[in-house]
Amino acid sequence: MNELDVCLAKVAQKFGTPSYVFLADAIDGRIAEVRATLGQWFDLSYAMKCNPNPSLLHWLADRVDFIDVSSIGELRLARQAGWDTARASFTGPGKRDAEISEAIDVGIGELILENLREAVVANKIAGETGKVQDVLIRLAPSTVPKGFGDHMAGRPSPFGFDIEVAEEELPQVLALPHLNVVGLHIYSGTQCLKPHAICENYRIFMSVFREICERHDITPQKLVFGSGLGIPYHPGDTPLALDDVAGNIRNDLEGFRAEPRFAGTKLILELGRFLVGESGYFLTSVVAIKESRGHNIGICDGGMNNHLPASGHFGMVIHRNYRMHRVGGGQDYQKYSLVGPLCTSIDRIASGVMLPTLAHGDIVAVHSSGAYGMTASPIHFISHTLPREVLVEGQTITDISRVFDI
Repeated sequence: MNELDVCLAKVAQKFGTPSYVFLADAIDGRIAEVRATLGQWFDLSYAMKCNPNPSLLHWLADRVDFIDVSSIGELRLARQAGWDTARASFTGPGKRDAEISEAIDVGIGELILENLREAVVANKIAGETGKVQDVLIRLAPSTVPKGFGDHMAGRPSPFGFDIEVAEEELPQVLALPHLNVVGLHIYSGTQCLKPHAICENYRIFMSVFREICERHDITPQKLVFGSGLGIPYHPGDTPLALDDVAGNIRNDLEGFRAEPRFAGTKLILELGRFLVGESGYFLTSVVAIKESRGHNIGICDGGMNNHLPASGHFGMVIHRNYRMHRVGGGQDYQKYSLVGPLCTSIDRIASGVMLPTLAHGDIVAVHSSGAYGMTASPIHFISHTLPREVLVEGQTITDISRVFDI
């Protein structure tokens, strides 16, 4: 049994299944890789929506420069995990008045304004408390290159100020006396594995930043680049080559930073799944094997309720199997459909996947499960016991499960 499977087997034996395993050394390696290739230009911000486990947040606090939250609940979790609120930004198109008020009250670093209403509300609340709140204006470009898994540009979108109306709406934001516009933010595409598309997207960002800052005479303290960096989920996916991204965008970034307006600007790369996604494995045990009308079905103790993305119901138009393997290996590969324990036909985590012959008690490890796993899943559906969450750091294995009410 290889080193990884020895570790996964230990977790399964000690904590049971279903469970999530996060390999801290892999996250450290990914952070080091990003800093080595892109760190000469960018600071890093962790988009905690991808994995808000409190112990993981605490572990990341000394390793990543900033954190991005998308609700007041996430901000509270980040604070409890040891993050200084001054290092936090707050995105999201549906911020409620109470959320904006609490964020300002506790000293959020920047509110990221997604629409004019948020700006008006934030200005009113800041004024009533005698504050001037730092804000970033999120912009929605008119285009995003092909190759991104989710596009948030050039189509109707709740995210940010459409670039087409910026000329009309941005002066209204800039005129609000209790807001201090310290920069701009763009996140227009996710999950891209093509270096040339990522670089072209960053060129679009720089063009938009340059145009908006010149038109409205903004000398930004911060500019946030939504990274869009993808990870290989499916068999046949080619991992993203960061060296290619850095090599192809180097001259553009150097030229951008050489412009007087941006010489003192902090460029921030906002990442989520790229930092933690590949570090994670979802472990589920085979409860039973059923042969049904010529097909082998592996019925598992964890399914859609624990890992919605692997089931294909998290932004996928056509279901594609995640990479996965039988812990401990094996021979005599067969084709299986793997389903979870739910009373619904859509609880399927693999269709026609080739695995060594499975039997009751075997453990299947679903790869690339460190981001948007349990946090994006209907964990309360049918009230099954929640998965354990385990952090492996070197030889130390720690239960970092959150406490819920099931």
